[in-house]
Amino acid sequence: MVPRLLQHDVQDALLRQSAVAIVGPRQSGKTTLARQIGEARNAVYLDLEDRDDRSRLDEAVLFLDGVADRLVILDEIHRVPELFQTLRGVIDRGRLEGNDTGRFLILGSASIDLLRQSGESLAGRISYLDLTPFSVNEVGDDRATRERLWLRGGFPMSYLATSDAASLAWRKDFVRTYLERDIPTFGSRIPASAIERLWTMLAHRQGSLLNASALAHALEVSPQSITRYVDLLVDLLLVRRLPPRHANVGKRLVKSPKVYIRDSGIVHALLGIPSATDLAGHPVVGRSWEGFAVETLVSALPWPSFATFYQTQAGAEIDLVIEHAGGEMWAIEIKRSLSAKVSRGFHQACEDIQPARRFVAHAGDDRFPVSSMIEGVGLNELAQEIRSTR
Repeated sequence: MVPRLLQHDVQDALLRQSAVAIVGPRQSGKTTLARQIGEARNAVYLDLEDRDDRSRLDEAVLFLDGVADRLVILDEIHRVPELFQTLRGVIDRGRLEGNDTGRFLILGSASIDLLRQSGESLAGRISYLDLTPFSVNEVGDDRATRERLWLRGGFPMSYLATSDAASLAWRKDFVRTYLERDIPTFGSRIPASAIERLWTMLAHRQGSLLNASALAHALEVSPQSITRYVDLLVDLLLVRRLPPRHANVGKRLVKSPKVYIRDSGIVHALLGIPSATDLAGHPVVGRSWEGFAVETLVSALPWPSFATFYQTQAGAEIDLVIEHAGGEMWAIEIKRSLSAKVSRGFHQACEDIQPARRFVAHAGDDRFPVSSMIEGVGLNELAQEIRSTR
C-alpha cells in the first residue's frame, strides 16, 4: 500500500465541510483512499455503478436519514446525477440538527459532471480535492524509482505491476476501457475511433502547441471538432492544457496552449514503448520527460497557485511559470539530463518577466547553483518545495 499525500487533506476537509469530492481519473486510487478513510469512521460505501447499490437509493432520503451518524461514500456519482439535489436537502436538514460536517465523501472520474451538478446543487456545501496517479513524492526518492514511475506512469495497477510487460498490458486495457466505455458515456456524440486517433497524435506531439487546424486536417474533421475532442480529454482528466502566460513586454507572444497527456505511462502505451531501453532511443523521450516533470510539479501546486508557460515568437521560452498566491513568480526550465545548463532563450524570457526565483529541474538528485540567480534542483525536491508553499 502506497500512502497518498491527499489523505490528510481529505480528512481535514471532512472536519469542516458537509461533503468532500475526490476527483481523479479512473483507476487513480480514489476508491482505495476513500475506503481507508472510511474504515476509521464506520462508513457506508456505495458503488453507484453497481445495480444493487443503486437500488438502495431508490428511497434516497429514507436511506440517508437512516445512516445520518455515519460517513457515506458515494463512488462514481456521475452515474446518478439526480442524487445531488437529494444530497442538498439532506445536508441542509442535517445542519439544522447540528450534524453539518463529514456527511458525504463523493468520488468521480470526470470533473465535467461533478462540477456541473454539484456547482448547481451543493454550492457552499462541498470541497473539491484532486487525486492524481502516484507522484514522485509518494513512491520514493531515488533515481531508479523515479525512472520506473516515468516509464510506467502513476496509475497504481500500472506502477505496481510485476513486470514492465504486465504494466504495458494493463495500460493498453485502460486505454481500451476509456474508448469503449467512458468516451461513449461522457461524449455521446463523439466517435471513439476519432478520440483514439487524436489521443495517439497527441502522444506523438507531447508538449507541443495545440494546432487545431493541423490536427483537424490529419483527422479529416473540423477544427471545432478537435477543440471539442480535446475538451473531453481534459474533462476526463487525461490531458492537461497548459495556458501561455501573457505579459505586457512589447513582444509577440505565443497564444496557443501546450497540450500534455497527463500520465507518462499512457503516452508510452499509446506509442507502443515497452521498456526503458526502447524509451531511451525513441524520438519522444525528451518531450515525454518534460510532460512527466510538468505533471509532477503542477500537481504539487497548492490552491490558488497556478501554472503557465512563457514563449515569444522570437524563441525566448520558460517551460513552466508558477505564480503563487501573492503574485510571486517562479521560472522553471526542465532538463532530462543530470546537468543543469540553461538555454539562451530561458535567460531572455526571465529578463522579460523578472521571476522572483529561477530553477532548472533536472533528472538527478543534487541541488547546486547554476549561476548567481539560478538553482539546479532534482524533480523530487522541487515538487516538495512547491507543495510546502501552501
